[in-house]
Amino acid sequence: MGSRRLRSVPSTDLVANPACFFQGERPLVVSFGRSGNSAESVGTLDALDALASSAPRLHITCNGESKLATRKAEVETKIIVLPNTTHDAGFAMTSSFSTMLYTALSLFDVPCNFESRMKALAAQLTVLLPTYAEKAGEIPSRVAYIGSGPMVFAAREASLKVLELSSGAIPTIWDSALGFRHGPKSFLTENTNIVQFQSPDSPTKQYEADLVSELRLQFPNLSMQTIGPTGDIEVPMPFGALWAAPLCVAAAQIASVIWSAKLNLNVDDPFAGRGTLSRVVSGVKLYPVQK
Repeated sequence: MGSRRLRSVPSTDLVANPACFFQGERPLVVSFGRSGNSAESVGTLDALDALASSAPRLHITCNGESKLATRKAEVETKIIVLPNTTHDAGFAMTSSFSTMLYTALSLFDVPCNFESRMKALAAQLTVLLPTYAEKAGEIPSRVAYIGSGPMVFAAREASLKVLELSSGAIPTIWDSALGFRHGPKSFLTENTNIVQFQSPDSPTKQYEADLVSELRLQFPNLSMQTIGPTGDIEVPMPFGALWAAPLCVAAAQIASVIWSAKLNLNVDDPFAGRGTLSRVVSGVKLYPVQK
């Protein structure tokens, strides 16, 4: 992303510890929100008003009626409201995740012909979706998603999709290719699915290949699947790993839907009737920010 200094911070961290991030700072603060109404989205704006009132803001949301889209501020604020079709009606973020990511890339990555690139990526995904559905297989006892660089965060998102849509019935873990070799490797059992999102870059891809060889040797009965430029499921990455991340996460989105249905869950709301989780997190009390 060029020479820009970017830092990704969860809004849950910002709201819980605002002084750690905003005291005396004047960064451009980019807020993402599918609903744009979560307590943390609102709490971030409150913290900015109290501790960094002069910091400019950019809001990217899928909900044109949300607080992120409509809340007024004295400081310069730009708002991008994505098409309503990206505002997922279901519990899990799917199209909203990929669309918000691509919106950010269009703004902060090296300039490109965005329309042409999106058409190419959409064509790739159209080809991949039937393969992802075919390769989902039976419900695993647990799943490990592995990636490196940008793909480690794709692995995190993939892990979350399975955990959410299975209502916790399928435990998941995510890590980097080198990190997984340490304590997280103890997560593996005989019926664990391992999915590695490959990187197109060196030496990253060499470390990933070594891990795959090691796991296949040590756990010959495990289901091991690689997704990427030379993977079991081939995903070319002509624009780099970050732009291909949503294409890889889609494998977990499709598998999650299939497994959720096989578990006889409500795919759009796996927690229906339980009241423990909701599409927009509720019950979070916001406390005043101390200046």
